[in-house]
Amino acid sequence: MIAAASPQTGQAEAILSPVLNTAIINQFLDQFSRSLAADVQAVMLWDGAGFHTANDLQVPSNVTLIQLPPYSPELNGIENLWHYLRSHFWSNRVYLDDDDLFEVAESTWRKNCLNPELITSVCAKNYIQTRS
Repeated sequence: MIAAASPQTGQAEAILSPVLNTAIINQFLDQFSRSLAADVQAVMLWDGAGFHTANDLQVPSNVTLIQLPPYSPELNGIENLWHYLRSHFWSNRVYLDDDDLFEVAESTWRKNCLNPELITSVCAKNYIQTRS
């Protein structure tokens, strides 16, 4: 799953895919870009994974990417969301097959991550400032 979440608005977007590569990242960035209001310029923090820095990455004009320093996941609010989902829903269980895993991931996302109050509380970082 690739996802982005706004600690300011509580909005969250994600794609669940059996593979994670530049094509999926481009699809995600396009989906994320289209979810933004016309007057919004979003800033997305992310790590230096190869598919985040590939030459054929297509970044929409209303999205600005900031690559975090290596070994600094604590700076990215989405990492808090992954921890929350793993600790409350995804870990310490047996999945029957890939379909079961995908079903649990999707249903958990829909039930929890489309809740703006949960996203704002879990993903908030005190060092991130926003302009209204």
